[in-house]
Amino acid sequence: MKGIIETFKNIWKIEDLRARILYTLGILLIYRLGSVVTLPGIDPNQLAGLSKQIANNALLELLNMFSGNAFAHASVFALGVMPYITASIVIQLLTIAVPYFQRIQREGESGRRKINQLTRYLTVAVLILQAPTYVINLHAQIPESAFLIKSTFFMFSSVLTLTCGTVFIMWLGERITDKGIGNGISLIIMIGIIARLPFALFSEFASRIQVKGGGLVAFLVEILVLFVVVLAVILLVQGTRKIPVQYAKRIVGNKQYGGVRQYIPLKVNAAGVMPIIFAQALMFIPLTVAGFAKSDKLTGFAAAFSNFTGFWYNFTYALMIIIFTYFYTAITINPTQMAEDMKKNGGFIPGVKPGRKTVEFLDLVMSRITLPGSIFLAFVAIMPAFAVIGGVSKQFSQFYGGTTLLIMVGVVLDTLQQIESHLLMRHYDGLMKTGRIKGRSGGAY
Repeated sequence: MKGIIETFKNIWKIEDLRARILYTLGILLIYRLGSVVTLPGIDPNQLAGLSKQIANNALLELLNMFSGNAFAHASVFALGVMPYITASIVIQLLTIAVPYFQRIQREGESGRRKINQLTRYLTVAVLILQAPTYVINLHAQIPESAFLIKSTFFMFSSVLTLTCGTVFIMWLGERITDKGIGNGISLIIMIGIIARLPFALFSEFASRIQVKGGGLVAFLVEILVLFVVVLAVILLVQGTRKIPVQYAKRIVGNKQYGGVRQYIPLKVNAAGVMPIIFAQALMFIPLTVAGFAKSDKLTGFAAAFSNFTGFWYNFTYALMIIIFTYFYTAITINPTQMAEDMKKNGGFIPGVKPGRKTVEFLDLVMSRITLPGSIFLAFVAIMPAFAVIGGVSKQFSQFYGGTTLLIMVGVVLDTLQQIESHLLMRHYDGLMKTGRIKGRSGGAY
């Protein structure tokens, strides 16, 4: 405890780090305040219908989670950062499949700026489609008396407000990244998720004491299981296989270069949360189709896949996550490029011939570590279902795994890593005495 207090004192002593943390907290406060500001022209006291619809729809519940309940409040930030995430995923896939985007990505800092600009433009295009859909859904879910403005002007102003709200969130995220601490967009997503935790925790505690039974002992067991799951997710996020790389010795004049051994850290979960996001998107398709169809057979099929604690839903969900983990790892990790870069820099893996043999070795290692990583990721994704079966409430079970927990753990590790780098740069002890904190390798979410 004394060491933790001393670490916080050291953090406060560093003026630049203190200013960055306070700046980040200020930006996040602005975001949370905006999340409870209702769209102009809507009576906030008549939004019960919208909240009920969200509670019964898994897709809307996911959107509400990423927006920090702003979706259910019909807030000016109702669409949150999901349009930006959608645009980022599309651009990321284009940089893998389209040669033009590949060339831009290889241009270094200027290429990164171009990709960021294209992502912003695509985000606005996505917003132009999503914002009117959200306003139309509002008209379907809440009574007409809730609309204080009943005209085409309301549609236009609401679409404009929602679009500007998401663009403003993007700007806040960029400000955190530039002048704050951590990745701005990731922190905004995480703070929206954490905002739901106190209510879910209190509801679960009250439910255990008054309704479900089990009392304080059952609640403490749930907290203990959650703690173990968090530790397991940390192992998944930080797990790496280090491949030794030996660099040839070169003598230039009287100086010696190279001759050192370094390591390539291959991550057990190189795909991050992307396989879960892709799998979730596909699992929503039967529900979406059933909503527009009248066939009893199709509705029965969709009903089987709407049971989030059922065997077939979770089996299919886990299988898709394993497949997408292999797919996403294959398109993001390029053993051929890695082997070529090593060869150009005079490096080689001990016991492995440069060239094709190195490519085959890296590909074999990635295949071997991706299998347990994908299975573990699938298990983490379906953990909320096991939590619900075990008696945990639906709201609190979301923190037992899935996208929620992976994002929270990854963002916290990234932020702590940046804080630790500031401490070590100024010759203070890091946050941990026994080792360095390792964050994720790239990716905003």
